Amino acid sequence: MEIGLVWFRQDLRIADNPALSAAVAACDAVICLFIDDSQAQTVSQVGAASRVWLHHSLSDLQQSLQGRGNELILAQGASETVLEQAVKHFGVTRLYWNRCYDPVSIKRDKKIKQTFKALLPESFNSLLNAEPWETLKADDTPYRVYTPFWRMRTKDLPGPKPISAPRAIPAPPVDKNAKGFSASSLESLALLPTRDWHVNMMSHWRVGEKAAMSSLKRFLKSPVDDYNDARNIPSVTGTSRMSPHLHFGEISPRQILHILNKGSNNLSGLNEGEETFAKEIIWREFAYSLLFHFPHTIDKPLDKRFDNFPWEKRYTKSLRAWQTGNTGVPIIDAGMRELYATGWMHNRVRMIVASYLIKNLLIPWQKGEQWFRDTLVDADLASNAMGWQWAAGSGADAAPYFRVFNPVLQGEKFDKSGNYVRHWVPEIAQIPDKFIHKPWELDALQRAQIDYPEPLVDLKESRQRALAAFDTIKASLAK
Repeated sequence: MEIGLVWFRQDLRIADNPALSAAVAACDAVICLFIDDSQAQTVSQVGAASRVWLHHSLSDLQQSLQGRGNELILAQGASETVLEQAVKHFGVTRLYWNRCYDPVSIKRDKKIKQTFKALLPESFNSLLNAEPWETLKADDTPYRVYTPFWRMRTKDLPGPKPISAPRAIPAPPVDKNAKGFSASSLESLALLPTRDWHVNMMSHWRVGEKAAMSSLKRFLKSPVDDYNDARNIPSVTGTSRMSPHLHFGEISPRQILHILNKGSNNLSGLNEGEETFAKEIIWREFAYSLLFHFPHTIDKPLDKRFDNFPWEKRYTKSLRAWQTGNTGVPIIDAGMRELYATGWMHNRVRMIVASYLIKNLLIPWQKGEQWFRDTLVDADLASNAMGWQWAAGSGADAAPYFRVFNPVLQGEKFDKSGNYVRHWVPEIAQIPDKFIHKPWELDALQRAQIDYPEPLVDLKESRQRALAAFDTIKASLAK
């Protein structure tokens, strides 16, 4: 009897899950296992907000598997040790998983593949539309600029067709709690925090495979048509909000691209908004390519000339003000409060708050990346690191290092009505439109009537300070 074990990770779905489909096709029975591995960078060792999402996503996957005659077995511990116990206990003869691309997982998976080579372990691509090593320049080196990466990828889009969900997933008649293997309950994984802040956060979301597909179809029904412009307006629902679903593998990029392309084998039939959305999906792939080829960029600059950048030395109070949305700059504070309340922040605002932290406050980008990783429900290791390096000017396809976003001008351009700021910073909701993005320009009497902090720094002076700091490495950047 062939018994296959499918090791679930960033693939918490049953449709278009190549590891699961391969196991069902080749085996008489299938064990479905998720391991809460304490090793850093693994899927369950994400920030507090993402662990909340993970809790609900695992619950949804359990229900989906039960509907097909199986169940999700949960366990805690080092992956290699848990797999060894499961293999012995269930009499596993074949081993399957879908690949992860962070350096810790890659190193661990190679070892596991060697350890269990007698089980003919197979790994698959479930997280991306194409593998990081499949999109290279003519000289076989990885792309460091997005536009040519996108052009190369368009030749193969939308890519392989998604795999249908198996109708049944037979399970072996073995007691998972028998001696020799210790299964865990979802509650014992302690993915939810002891305080109840997550209840309000999750009220903004629907989690799971069906919810992901429903959200995608709703977005593609009409909002995508205005995506080019609406995606920059934080006060409207102009983005897909698919990022957490993609991060946990509740939906795959090839599912998205095939539905977006309506059965076409190329991108020629897409309107402007649809093509821009496709570019965002491939932008995520670009991030994974960078993570795979330049793994040090998780916490170190891709451009090593930034290693000696003169960051501010004492920034504890400023960092805390930024984290809590109390900088005195409305668009910054609105974004940071949205993040803490919902586990998500509008992408345009992410760029603004990142620029402010790095360039106006001169706080190392790694501190912002760490905070986002802890508070975002879509805290994708690849995208998060790439985004912060882009803002710092030290990464691939980065914004010019001398670009410093003016948060007032950004607010006036993309939140003209001030609705976004008024929603998340209610203490200044009643001030006139003219001052909603710069309340420090109110007269003294009006200013005294609002309970809102003075700006941490003068925007003009801090911009000049940032440019002076960048001038210290300008000579090396020109080489």
